[in-house]
Amino acid sequence: MGLKRTSTPRQPGGLRDTSGLSLMQYITRALYSQYLGKQYGGDRDLYEALGYPTDITYAQYWQQYSRQDIAGAIINRPVEQTWKGRFYVNNAEDKAGVLKDAWTALSKQLRLKEKFIRVDKLSSLGRFGILLLGFSDIRNAQTDFATPVGSPRMIRGNAIPQTNLQLKYVVPYGEDKVQIVEWVTDAKNERYGMPLIYSVSQTTETGALTVLRVHYSRVLHITGEKLDSETYGVPVLQRVFNRLMDIEKLVGGSAEMFWRGARPGYAGKVDKDYTPTAEDEAALGVKLKEYENNLRRILIAEGVDFHALEQQIADPQNPLDVQMQMIAAITGIPKRILMGSELGELASTQDRNSWISYVTTRREEYAEGQIVEPFVDMLMELGVLPKQDYQVEWPDLASVSDKDKAEVGAILSKTIAEYASQPMAQEVMPLKSFMKYILKLSDEQVEAIKQDREEALRELDIPEEEEEEEMPIEDTEEETDTDEEE
Repeated sequence: MGLKRTSTPRQPGGLRDTSGLSLMQYITRALYSQYLGKQYGGDRDLYEALGYPTDITYAQYWQQYSRQDIAGAIINRPVEQTWKGRFYVNNAEDKAGVLKDAWTALSKQLRLKEKFIRVDKLSSLGRFGILLLGFSDIRNAQTDFATPVGSPRMIRGNAIPQTNLQLKYVVPYGEDKVQIVEWVTDAKNERYGMPLIYSVSQTTETGALTVLRVHYSRVLHITGEKLDSETYGVPVLQRVFNRLMDIEKLVGGSAEMFWRGARPGYAGKVDKDYTPTAEDEAALGVKLKEYENNLRRILIAEGVDFHALEQQIADPQNPLDVQMQMIAAITGIPKRILMGSELGELASTQDRNSWISYVTTRREEYAEGQIVEPFVDMLMELGVLPKQDYQVEWPDLASVSDKDKAEVGAILSKTIAEYASQPMAQEVMPLKSFMKYILKLSDEQVEAIKQDREEALRELDIPEEEEEEEMPIEDTEEETDTDEEE
């Protein structure tokens, strides 16, 4: 079993004391952004000189994520590792496993893990993301979504309570598709300052755009890193956006240098005694154009001496490494894992342990606290899931996969074969020491292997090799001295 946490149901909606940014907060942050990169009383503007934007929009985050490899890795690697494997919602005291069975069936029916992964990425990319929950009480999308879940239905002037609610679908949306259009303004309300109505933009398969007004009880609101607001968080790419732009310059610039340096430019010097005609100039222009476009590999020009310009190709490795170190420092993702070498021999034990600790914390504080638990609590309050105390059970991150076990087994087998093939191997290192210090086996494992070996030899009727008794080293110093005296 993995990590376990016990939770009790909370109110529908998934938010507690969420509040949006006030007008004063927006104005204050706009004023702060004016000071970014300013030096010497504003005489030097580093952001302008280096091409960094002071205000970053969701569209810019999305473009960076969808087009740049490192930006995609910063978002995807933690999310995919967080949700890796199958997790369960379970009541450990319920021997019948009613809650676990209900959760497993619902998760399989609605592909909940896939939806959680998607909304996790979307909320990491922007200031927040939502899960739109489609319950069985929806008859008219344009009107019913704006009402609280389970509201009594008016039939012939009578309020008929909703019973046996079912969750039919779950749809993740990013910040670009969602706006909060109404807030709770009643200071006596426990949800004061929190979202009341969302506006959700949907695009159909035919390209038609529809906009739904959605009540908060039909929405799971998910925010990443929170500071002064629980409605709007800090996008994951915000602090590393400048570094991502620097990486584009380094990688793109080095590729351009290689492209141009691999085929350097040429300078032509016209002979002082040569006077080209208009036809000669036109013919030379055609030859140069063909040469530039790879249609001609030999360049012959009468009266013109061509010289290749000096190549200038810089190695981007060290500057790029600095950028990656800065990104790893702020994101918490070890550099080797960010670069994709976690499955190879380059990832150290320290990197692996740091990565496991990072993902474990993310599971506990984010995946459970903002996605799984609010989702389960909401469904329990509405009767979709049985109402019980529960725990979220995650797979063990430190467990070794079958592939890794096979690779380790192959390496050990090769090591044992090389040891056994050396005639003097046991003279240099006895078998017991080899198993203990090279194969890293415990004393119990070494003893078990010895017993298995003895049993196998008995079954094959092969006599065991007698261990050579160590000859005591005689102290002949006194005898020698005595002989000399005699």
